[in-house]
Amino acid sequence: MQRRDFLKKASLGAAAGAATTLAAPAIAADLPSIKWRLTSSFPKSLDTVFGGAEQLANRLRELTGGKFDIRVFPGGEIVPGLQALDAVQQGTVECCHTCSYYYVGKDRAFAFGTTIPFGMNARQTNAWIYNGGGQQLLDDFYAGYNVVSILGGNTGTQMGGWWRKEVKTVEDLKGIKMRIGGLGGAVMSPLGVVPQQIAAGDIYPALEKGTIDAAEWIGPYDDEKLGFYKVAKNYYGPGWWESSTAFHFYVNKKEWDKLPKEYQAAFNAAAAEVNVTMLAEYDYKNPIALAKLLQNGVKLHSFSKEIMEGAYKSAQQLYSDESAKNPAFKKLYESYTKFAKNQRAWFAVAEMPMDQFSLAHR
Repeated sequence: MQRRDFLKKASLGAAAGAATTLAAPAIAADLPSIKWRLTSSFPKSLDTVFGGAEQLANRLRELTGGKFDIRVFPGGEIVPGLQALDAVQQGTVECCHTCSYYYVGKDRAFAFGTTIPFGMNARQTNAWIYNGGGQQLLDDFYAGYNVVSILGGNTGTQMGGWWRKEVKTVEDLKGIKMRIGGLGGAVMSPLGVVPQQIAAGDIYPALEKGTIDAAEWIGPYDDEKLGFYKVAKNYYGPGWWESSTAFHFYVNKKEWDKLPKEYQAAFNAAAAEVNVTMLAEYDYKNPIALAKLLQNGVKLHSFSKEIMEGAYKSAQQLYSDESAKNPAFKKLYESYTKFAKNQRAWFAVAEMPMDQFSLAHR
């Protein structure tokens, strides 16, 4: 009797499982087919950053049986790379993949979505946005621009760029025209640097022609692909203005609200995958590329203590001045810096000592 009861229950369980399996396509069939366009701020040649948008689109097609289809366009095909956010805000496209600090000309509070000079590293940034209240604060800010933001990638700490000549003192910086993104330029200006905001594809010709004297982009892998070492041999680090560089997918608020909840969940999941894999990809590729650059005669330098201290002092003054006149900046800055203080206290207990010991024995 017990055996017959067991077989009966097993048969009922199997039937229930089959019903669940059959129900899944029926649920998917009820969801609409949606076609969106995404404009990237980056050219196809930068396969890691541009690839983040392609990864999102491919994953969404997999998760929705092809029903949520996003077509990805490189910077310049629909709008210039530095106008990606504007295109989403205005409804020209449904979404984009970009860095928020490209838009500090609108409001310097845009910097916090990506990074601020002497800011948190990639892990700490993720912790602030995902768990430390950063996402809600960013949502509140971006609501005024008709967009929704979803974290979508990180480069880790970047390099300090390519320089035609060596710079050892703050005096050496005076008059240098430099391509530099975000608030880095605003921090450099009091030190005598003339900042330039130039999209990725335009940096090399500007450096080659001498229109600019220095340029920063990301790090060894992308920098090698763009060929900067051919026209400027001095490679500096660290990129103190980008101790972490977060990318975001921005979606037009109206279009986001129209999405079925299942598609919103799929989008968030796919973007989280991009966020993890992009950083891992850079950590894998950068050491290999750096070795190649050094073999090609690149001279690797560290910024002097004088330059680092001068930049740090300039950054603190900028934050104080901007907080005094910009409520949105102040609100984000207070949350960001409070979180950063706690993170650094924790990292000083375990992460930093372990790293220092390992580096000493490499």
